[in-house]
Amino acid sequence: MKRLLIVWHSRTGAARAMAEAAARGADAEPEIEVRRLEASEAQADDLLSADGYLFACPENLAAMSGAMKEFFDRNYYPVLGRLNGRPYAAMIAAGSDGTGAARQMGGICTGWRLKPIAEPLIIGTHAQTPEAIAAEKTLSAADVKTCVDLGAGLAVGLALGVF
Repeated sequence: MKRLLIVWHSRTGAARAMAEAAARGADAEPEIEVRRLEASEAQADDLLSADGYLFACPENLAAMSGAMKEFFDRNYYPVLGRLNGRPYAAMIAAGSDGTGAARQMGGICTGWRLKPIAEPLIIGTHAQTPEAIAAEKTLSAADVKTCVDLGAGLAVGLALGVF
């Protein structure tokens, strides 16, 4: 059985909801074991034991959240050269843009020689005031479905050996 590791970080709920929705989609594939870990808990052994990855986080100040960046920093060298060719997808919850975090995550995953299976999924929360930025977020039904579909697609591709 192949393993999909979902690593996420969220402060206000949007990225967590994205990761949970993707996990529901992936869980529908019986040939895939789905493992979900908060970024602060994920270790090099977790990465090494997975066959594919889904990374989800918010964009803060045009970059990945600090906790997600810390996950990549902590695990980068222990797995360098050992994940080559494995598939991944990225999900970003953004108040406005999201491309800075997506670009940063893409650069790290390129360094790990991971293979992107889709363009980064960026879901805009449109939070622009300090109050809206700090508030708990919920996703629309359409955004949830998009996340479910990404998780399902990654899981099916892993199960079939397409990636």
